Amino acid sequence: MSNLQPSKGSSKDQPGLRYPTSGKTIYHRPLNRSKASELSGSSFAYLFSEMVGYASKKIESIQDLEKRLNVQGHPIGLKLLDLLLYREPPRSQTRPLNIITLLHFIKINVWQHLFGRAADGLEKSSDPSKPDEYMIIDNEPLVNRYISVPKDMSQLNCAAYVAGIIEGVCDGSAFPARVTAHSVGKQDEGEMWPGRTVFLVKFAPEVMEREGYLSKG
Repeated sequence: MSNLQPSKGSSKDQPGLRYPTSGKTIYHRPLNRSKASELSGSSFAYLFSEMVGYASKKIESIQDLEKRLNVQGHPIGLKLLDLLLYREPPRSQTRPLNIITLLHFIKINVWQHLFGRAADGLEKSSDPSKPDEYMIIDNEPLVNRYISVPKDMSQLNCAAYVAGIIEGVCDGSAFPARVTAHSVGKQDEGEMWPGRTVFLVKFAPEVMEREGYLSKG
């Protein structure tokens, strides 16, 4: 019978991934080691512009492009939730149990990890007929800083990618929601926050039903 064990030849002779001489890859590193690390702004700008360019191929409308960006961000939110909860102290290492706790977790913890600061605002819809809608506000989304939007696509908001991340965090926390990004800043001269974006979080009916049941208890 032939020996099925892999040979210990040099990495140059083996196709596929190259492993360091120590035998340890990124998967061997503790998750807390890179807790405070930052990504190069130019690297992020290049990578995200390529993602937008890839998503913009063969689209029929602006909504189609924003939907693709949302889908790209969704799995990031699912994985980010597990990572951030893992880094929490053991006593607070629990998933959010109600809407307000979840939204504060996104506004502070998620934003701090992604952008190095908390979101600029968190509001509930003032419309009594829409108790399932909440808004997370960012005055200057990082993802829009390096994107030049053509005039014929002036309604495009690439922060739909961040909306997908928020949606992934909500879904992973068992609070299914639909999250969309809306530009509310005015392009007038002297406007302090022309790129201001509101992330509209609309929770599913079963979430609101559960929330009402818990509030009675």
